[in-house]
Amino acid sequence: MKAIVNVFLKNGVLDSQGKAVQHALSGHGFDTVKDVRVGKQIIIEMNESDAALAKEKVAHMCEELLANTVIEDYEIEIQA
Repeated sequence: MKAIVNVFLKNGVLDSQGKAVQHALSGHGFDTVKDVRVGKQIIIEMNESDAALAKEKVAHMCEELLANTVIEDYEIEIQA
């Protein structure tokens, strides 16, 4: 089973990397870009056959280690 975790800054938290990318895109002529937010994706291969249990375990991993839940949110997708 595979878990895909997308971690991104919460709304309202300044994304300086996203602003830098937006500025660079604008400098390359991509003037229609309104905003850019940069996050990270973590792909975890698991030895788990129960999707609900896998999602629960990955959520615990996010809360403990993978995301700084003070400033970051995360989404989990489980693939069989």
